[in-house]
Amino acid sequence: MKLKSSKLIICNTTPLLYLHQMDLLSIIQKICGRIVIPKAVVDELKIGGEQGVDVPDLLLYDWIEIREPLATSAVSLIQDLGRGETEVLLLALETPGSLVILDDNLARVYAELNSIPVIGTCGLLLKAKSDGLVSCVSPILDKLENKGFFISQEFKQLVIRMAHE
Repeated sequence: MKLKSSKLIICNTTPLLYLHQMDLLSIIQKICGRIVIPKAVVDELKIGGEQGVDVPDLLLYDWIEIREPLATSAVSLIQDLGRGETEVLLLALETPGSLVILDDNLARVYAELNSIPVIGTCGLLLKAKSDGLVSCVSPILDKLENKGFFISQEFKQLVIRMAHE
């Protein structure tokens, strides 16, 4: 998957949060170049920070652009997703050829139903390994789980096999 060739790469909260906590946030920039995040993602990170969660300071990353979807009134139409996921999908729908970075299963289904290419945190880690940015994926997955990132054991084993570990 050629990530940098996508017209726009739009990222949700979870990949930013967990990769930051693993000190691996730079792999997004190295793999994707510039990314866009909606205002709702900024708000979610701010709330997490206020609750004592270790969140990235977005002002430190000039490769992250904050953009609001034009159709913000449509956010309330999607009841089953968080505001961050919804705004990520709205931005992608407004910009054909975009790719989204999402982990939420239902958000991924919405993306696929709308022909929006999707990659998640585990996909980024596999790409990072294939690009030589990380040497092993398996210990990173263990650390992610310890930090509260949910991954089923079946999917974890699939990712480890895909990483040839």
